[in-house]
Amino acid sequence: MKVLEQRIQAEGNILSDRVLKVDSFLNHQVDTQLAVAIGQEFARLFAHEQITKVLTIEASGIQFAMAAGIALNVPFVYAKKKKAITQGDQVYSASVHSFTRGETYQVTIVQDYLQPGERVLIVDDFLATGAALVGLADIVEQAGAILVGVGCVIEKTFQEGRGLLEERGIAVQSLARISAMSPGHVEFIPEQPLIVSSLNRTGAGV
Repeated sequence: MKVLEQRIQAEGNILSDRVLKVDSFLNHQVDTQLAVAIGQEFARLFAHEQITKVLTIEASGIQFAMAAGIALNVPFVYAKKKKAITQGDQVYSASVHSFTRGETYQVTIVQDYLQPGERVLIVDDFLATGAALVGLADIVEQAGAILVGVGCVIEKTFQEGRGLLEERGIAVQSLARISAMSPGHVEFIPEQPLIVSSLNRTGAGV
C-alpha cells in the first residue's frame, strides 16, 4: 500500500533495526482517513472469503479492525488484555506475549461474541513475532470458528511471525512489508499474492 509506505518513510521513527515507532499517525494519534483506507484495502484483499466477523486485540488494532468491519459490513470484536468482572466465566482465552511491552497477557473474548462456524478475519497493526496473532488464532479454534486469514498493517519480514502463521496454514496479507530498517532508513518489499484459500477449511487453520 504505497500511501502507507510513504507515511512510514516520512513520519516513522526507527529506533533500532527491530523497533519502528508510528504513533504520530497509526497507533497513538491516528490519521482517521488513512485508517479508513486501510480497512477498505483489507476488505478488498479478503473480499472472496465471505467474512462474518473481524477480530483483533486491544488496543492498537481496534481502529483498523473497525475500519475493516465497516468496509465489509460485519461486526468486529476485540480480545481484552485484562478480564473484566462483567465478562463472567464463559470466555475464550489465550496467553499472549507483547514484544513491545515485554509482558505476557491472558487475553479473553466472551463466548457469545464468537460463534462456531463464523468466518473470521484477524486484523492487527504489526506482524513481528506473531505471538498476538497466534493467540487470536487459538481463540478462533476454541470457538469452532473458521479463520479465513490475517491482515496486518505493517510487517517486519525479518522476524518470525509470518512463518509461524503460514506453518499453521493461515493466509497472511500485510500492507507494508519491511525487509530491513535502521535509523533514517527503511526498505520495503512487495506483498505476495494471496494464494491460500480457506473456502473449504473447517477449522481455524491449525
